[in-house]
Parts: sequence; C-alpha cells; structure tokens
Amino acid sequence: MLTAFARAFKTPDLRKKLLFTLGIIVVYRLGAHIPIPGVSYENVQICLDQANQNSGLFGLVNMFSGGALLQITIFALGIMPYITASIILQLLTVVIPRLEALKKEGQAGTAKITQYTRYLTVALAVLQGTGLVATARSGALFSQCAVGTQIVPDQSIFVTITMVLTMTAGTAVVMWLGELITDRGIGNGMSILMFISIAAGFVGALWAIKEQGKLADGWIEFAIVIAVGLAMVGLVVFVEQAQRRIPVQYAKRMIGRRSYGGTSTYIPLKVNQAGIIPVIFASSLLYIPALVAQFSGSDSGWARWIEAHFVKGDHPYYIATYFVLIVFFAFFYVAISFNPEEVADNMKKYGGFIPGIRAGRPTAEYLSYVLNRITWPGSLYLGLIALVPTMALAPLGANQNFPFGGTSILIIVGVGLETVKQIESQLQQRNYEGFLR
Repeated sequence: MLTAFARAFKTPDLRKKLLFTLGIIVVYRLGAHIPIPGVSYENVQICLDQANQNSGLFGLVNMFSGGALLQITIFALGIMPYITASIILQLLTVVIPRLEALKKEGQAGTAKITQYTRYLTVALAVLQGTGLVATARSGALFSQCAVGTQIVPDQSIFVTITMVLTMTAGTAVVMWLGELITDRGIGNGMSILMFISIAAGFVGALWAIKEQGKLADGWIEFAIVIAVGLAMVGLVVFVEQAQRRIPVQYAKRMIGRRSYGGTSTYIPLKVNQAGIIPVIFASSLLYIPALVAQFSGSDSGWARWIEAHFVKGDHPYYIATYFVLIVFFAFFYVAISFNPEEVADNMKKYGGFIPGIRAGRPTAEYLSYVLNRITWPGSLYLGLIALVPTMALAPLGANQNFPFGGTSILIIVGVGLETVKQIESQLQQRNYEGFLR
C-alpha cells in the first residue's frame, strides 16, 4: 500500500489529484472547528470537558461529523444528511416506478437521481439543524453540564433562523466538497469525508484510554487496544475481500461474418453484500426510543425502563436488539439492492448462462438461493464486528462509537481498501509494461 502511494506521488497527474484531495480535507477539517453565530464557544468547551464526546444519543452523528456536532460548528451536521438522503432514495427506487425507470436510463437517469438526493439532503439538513438548535437551546445537548442551558445565550427567532441556515449551508458545502473530490480527486468524495471524520477522533480516543488506564501508567491498556484493533482490522479485510464467484458462460453468436461471445466470466457476490448500511440502520433505529424518552420529559415507568435498558450500549437488551436488527437489515438491504430476476433476464438477453443451470427463472432461483446462503454468514459477521470490539474494550472505557468499534472499523477499512484499489488501477493504466520490457 505504501509503495502504491509512493508511486502515485511520482506520477504528475495522480500527484495533482492526491494534493487536491488533501486540500479539500484541510478545508473540511477547518470548517469543523468554526462555531456558528449565536453559540457561546466558552460554554461549549466547558461542557465538552465534562462530557464523553462519543457517548449519548448524538454519539453516532458526532462521530460522522468528526466531533463537529457537539461543538456546534458550521459543519456540525457533517455528511450524515447526505448519507440519509442517499439511503432513502435507494429504498424509494424499489417502491416508486418513476425512480426505477430513471435508474435504468443510464447516466442521464443517475444524474437526475443525484439531483433529487441533493434536494433531499438540504431538506434533511434544515430538519436536523432545527432539531440540533432546539436541543442546544433547551440544554438537552449537555444535560449533565451546569452551563448547558447557556450554550445559546440569545434565543430570539432571528438568531435561531441564522443558526439553522448556517448549518444547512455548511451541509451543502460539505456535499459540494465531496463531489469535488469525486470529480477531480481520488476515490469517492463522500466516503473520503466520512473516513476523515472518523479518523479525526482516533488519536484522542486512544490517548483517553491510556490516560484512564491503571496498569503501567496506562500503557498496558493502550497496547491491548492496539492489539485488538489490529486483529479486528485483519479480520475485516479478510471478510470484506471474500466473495462467491458464480461462473457465467456466453454462447457464440454469428453476426454477419463476425463471431461474438464465447467468453467466460463470473458474477462476484460478496459475503458482506450489504456493507455498512445495516449497522447504520440499526444504530439509528436504536437511538429513537432513547430520544423519545429524553424529549418527552416523562418520569413514568416506560421512560425509566428505556433509559435503563436502551441508552447504554453494554446492556444485554441493547446488545441483543442491536444484533437482531443488524441481521434483519442485512437481509432487507441485500433483497432491495440485488435483484436476481433482473440479473437473470440480462444474462438471457445477451446469451449468457450459468453452467448446469437453465436460463431464465431457474437462474434467478439459483442466484437467490446462493445469495441467501452467503448473506447469513455476512449478517452474522456484521453483528459480531459491531458488538465484539465494544464488549471486549468496554472495561477499558470504550463504547459503540470508539474508533476500533464496529461501525468505525468497517467504514475505515472499507473506504481505505476502495481508495487503494482505485490508486492501483490508475497506476496500472499509466505504467502498463506490456509484453516487451
């Protein structure tokens, strides 16, 4: 990997893309530290010193924003509205025929869906920004902080609207920066920004483990966390690269005097076909009960039960529900993102077939059977990766949003692998040696 980066910096056009990407990352991280108008920066820092930044109801969103959410900066919402909008559009594509038709139109239809995603991102940013401002004004953002109700000193309508508009504009800028990286840089821009947001809190979280440790001034705990993290990275890389290759043979066709087809290829079905989406879905869904209990202000039995069982990530009820939701959403997302009947129809249209399987409906049934078989180990793997690091590192002060936790490690490894693959593919295009050396 390091060799690929060294060779990339020696190639002029790749070096420009890498430096452009690094420049965008610097701008993104700079915006994550600029507070929005109307916020008391001093009170925010006091509350941050007293609170655990990676825990609580807003821990997942704070991780995706690189810590900008709890600091209430112009990039406080980060990339989360865009991720949510993309997932919603992808789910609606299966339900709404118009979106499904646009998806089949190729590049023009994809551009139209991308435009809809931008509009929905702005709408979600307004909604989430309003919720964040209301939470900050009420003091619920830092409920245990003495000056939590003084984070927004001026609570007039004009200041509130200004804060919401500033965060919405910040989300639009983040979306634009991500698209700039995709067009003129290296890798997928949104994935790169998500990677940087998570990696931004990596060193601080590790050092906090060392500071809280008691064995050898905390260095023993620090070494244990590093060892567990490296083992989990190796496991994630191994499973993320694993795939079931279904062979496909294309029959020869004579068109005029030319012969077409007769080639062999394969359909790659990854063990983890759903990626990180089931973990994000499950995490977001589990935040809803705790959010309802907190904003209801009720002291009844149901509110106390939710706070006791579904706020802390180490409770058995929370762990069991989290695992079941991840498995469910893994099957759900694979079912809507991969259509065996469509794949079988396309193969039949171009004269392709799976050896030993008849074309058409038998091919679709075979693909569905194989997909269900490999989704089971993939979903169980996602559940274990999301929970095992947290449970293993919980005695050392880690939580579900720790950098070596399930959500973080899946995103970091996944984005890192895809970016390195893209760099290597571009290097191969520019340094192809051919037959003669």
